[in-house]
This record gives sequence, C-alpha cells and structure tokens, in this order.
Amino acid sequence: MVVTVGHSPDADDAYLFFGLASGLVGTQPLIYRHVIKDIESLNHLAIRGALDVTAVSVHAYAYLARRYEVLTVGASMGDGYGPIVVAKEPLSCDQIRRVTVAVPGTLTSAYLALRLAVGMGPFQVLPFDRILGAVSKGEVKAGLLIHEGQLTYSDAGLVRLVDLGQWWTEKTGLPLPLGVIVIRSDLPDAVKRLIFKHLWQSLQVAFQMKREATSYALSFSRGLDEERTQKFVSLYVNERTQDIGESGREAIRQFLLTGAKSGLVPYSQVRFYPEISTG
Repeated sequence: MVVTVGHSPDADDAYLFFGLASGLVGTQPLIYRHVIKDIESLNHLAIRGALDVTAVSVHAYAYLARRYEVLTVGASMGDGYGPIVVAKEPLSCDQIRRVTVAVPGTLTSAYLALRLAVGMGPFQVLPFDRILGAVSKGEVKAGLLIHEGQLTYSDAGLVRLVDLGQWWTEKTGLPLPLGVIVIRSDLPDAVKRLIFKHLWQSLQVAFQMKREATSYALSFSRGLDEERTQKFVSLYVNERTQDIGESGREAIRQFLLTGAKSGLVPYSQVRFYPEISTG
C-alpha cells in the first residue's frame, strides 16, 4: 500500500523524518511517498483531503477535523517561546495593528496566535522565507517569523516586538501548539497503527543517531550553521514530540477553542490517534 506523507522542508521535520527518509526504519507492507511542501501548502492540500498523513498547522485543523485525526507523535510546540513579530524599530501592539504585517499564511498557527494576541490590521501574505528580507528592505513595516527566522532576525538588524509563544504560555500556562501530524480518519485502523509505529520509530532513530540526524536536518536549514540547527531542532523536537501528553492535548483544545470563541475559526472537536496517551 502506498501512503502519501506530507512534511515541510524544515530542519525540525527533517529531523523527525530522518529514520524514514534514510531507510533505517523498515516500513513494509507500506510504501511512503513523500510530498515536501511549505506548511501553508500542506494545510491547503489537507483541506482537500489530498494526503493520507501530513504535517499541518494546528490552526488549519479547525478546517480538517471531520476528515483527519491528530497523531500523538510528531507535534511541534513552543513552551514559552514561538513565532515572533519583528520590525526595524520598536512598535507597540497598538502600532502593530496599524501597519502592514507580512505573514506566512492565513492558516498557520502563528497567524491565529497573532490575531488572538495583538489583533489584526493590514497584512500581506508572503512565503515564510521572504518575510525577514521584506522587513529588512522596508517593503513591509513588520513581519511574523516562523522557522529559522526566529533565530536569525537579529543578524538582519531587526528587533523582536512580540514572542507569541511567551504570550500564550503566560496567558494559559500551556505550550503554544504550532504543528501536528494528522492522519486520515477513513484509513483502516491496522494501517493507522503501522503509520504511527513508523513515525515513532523514525523519531527514535533520530534521537539515537543525533549527529547523523542533525547533519541531515542541516541540509534543510536555510542560513543556519550546525550549532543553530541543533538549537532550532531542540526547541521543537523533544519529549512532547514523542508523545504530546495531556498538557499538549489540552493546549490544542484550548488554542482552537479560544480561536472559535473569538470568531476566528469554526469550533471543532479535536480527535486524537491513538485516543489513549502512550507516554
């Protein structure tokens, strides 16, 4: 059986999928066809039901809940840190709402967190890897950075205005849920179990072969050296990635519920696979 699996060309996803991509995890009788796209593209593919299993933004799950379940392996969460808003000069939240902010997509969790934390004025959607440059060149006043930009913004002379992960953790005491792996609900349960097992094993291989997995992730790191790649991976691939646990489950529920109460997303019941925590 061929299984389409979507993930982004980012260091943390590369680290997670190292075991599968390297062939170190035996996957028979399943054959994985990897679809590598930026996270916003994966969000839209999942909305169409085009992938069997894929990384998506937690925000996007509000529109996927009828078709997909959230795997309890593979989550990316910021515990007191997360996407950041940057500019060339300090701006208050009031000022942020009045200037054009470059965002990496309207289905990203960063975008929903920004609207919840600051509110939203004018914005411009740009590919995530163009936002830092657009702010530096003065094409936009502020930018919402995900991925490597969270570590490299100061190299471009930019200042951090808001850390959305810090804001969410201070508000709720929970980590900010950013990305998850989802799986089609209509797949046979035996197939779901195998996919879960293979992803879990892929992550264990990465943890056991940290140097090799980091080297593989480095090839997907835009502008990061080995030290920063290791730092970035450690921020978003950790024990909670092995199993989100109850706090991770609650973080996802609360994030989407807060968005629904604010009228920003439809209310959706979050379904997890497996239902019982393995951690």
